[in-house]
Amino acid sequence: MKTASITSSISRNAGGLFESVRRLHQSLAELGGIEVAVLGLQDKHTTEDLHNWAPLIPEAFSVMGPSQFGYSPTLSTRLGHSDVEILHTHGIWQFPSAAVLAWHKKTSKPYMVSPHGMLDYWAVRNSKLKKGIALVLYERQHLQKAACIRALCEAEANAIRNFGLENPICIIPNGIDLPAQQNGTPPQPPPWKGVIENDQNILFYLGRLHPKKGIVNLLKAWNHQMKLQSLSNGKWALAIAGWDQNGHELELKRLATKLQVPWRDIRDYNPAPRVSATDQHLELLFLGPQFGEHKVACYHNCDALILPSFSEGLPLVVLEAWAYSKPVLMTSQCNLPEGFSANAAFSIAPTVEGIAEGLGCLFGAPNADLRTMGARGRKLVNERFDWPSIAQALKDVYQWVLGSGPKPSCVFD
Repeated sequence: MKTASITSSISRNAGGLFESVRRLHQSLAELGGIEVAVLGLQDKHTTEDLHNWAPLIPEAFSVMGPSQFGYSPTLSTRLGHSDVEILHTHGIWQFPSAAVLAWHKKTSKPYMVSPHGMLDYWAVRNSKLKKGIALVLYERQHLQKAACIRALCEAEANAIRNFGLENPICIIPNGIDLPAQQNGTPPQPPPWKGVIENDQNILFYLGRLHPKKGIVNLLKAWNHQMKLQSLSNGKWALAIAGWDQNGHELELKRLATKLQVPWRDIRDYNPAPRVSATDQHLELLFLGPQFGEHKVACYHNCDALILPSFSEGLPLVVLEAWAYSKPVLMTSQCNLPEGFSANAAFSIAPTVEGIAEGLGCLFGAPNADLRTMGARGRKLVNERFDWPSIAQALKDVYQWVLGSGPKPSCVFD
């Protein structure tokens, strides 16, 4: 069975999709009986990140015009000469959707689509005009003609139906690789070492710095809770890691200054630290993007993770935090209700009041209870989110679409 997957980026530029799409296809290739090709668009990190796909060798195609659209004639040419039996689009709203649709019209061969949360109500309304134009030109047809649409969870399947799509849907989550249990000193110090007090606990955020992530409400809730709980002041610090999108990081820094939350961008730590209030404990750190061993160090050394998003598909950062035995604060929009059922996460609403209430629960919990929550999270991902079984489920769907296998139990009409 010859397959190819198309994604707008095969580098860290894709954020969480880089990890999830990469590990899914590496796991698919390990199953045997399937040829796996990966096609993507070139960006500034493509060359340095290609080795992470081994033993796969993705193909990257040059982009003409605005990078947000990703127009690539060479990608279209490559598809025109391809002999794959089934394509799989990861992510929507960009040129790869149009290229896959054109390939299907030319060859009549089937394809699948994984929206990765991009059809959720909040996501569709964001940049509504641009997405409306894309729907008219190519995206609605691309979605409607898919042989099957992959949802990461039941909530995403409902969002796909609410969008008006009637295709068969398979529910196959993201997976996670369990790191070895860490005994003794972590392999690398965290980026905040030497910047904050040694006895301060770290609440970690990792992801895009984008309005849909709810970080504005997080900062307001943080400020409110710190004023209410003077005993917590100085005990916890909030570390925000991620890549800026459309200047949102600067907006967050200006808000922190307005709220008089003591903050520092650790990228400015040497030689001249940039601090908004030097006579107080630092409460807020901006870390910038964290990848590879630097990200691992953050997970090893933080005390909890928070994701106050308005909209998600199935966030890999939550699975990663649980894999490192960390408790999580997250909204129901993160679509991981298993975490609440397993008592591995605090449930928060994506409002200032809801986040503040969750922070209060976190601050008031004994460290032993937080460690127990983290252990439950690790057990959960070990049992429910391992990559080999997820890859096998997707291979079964491919075979069903191609008429060479029975309808899998994960597929719903």
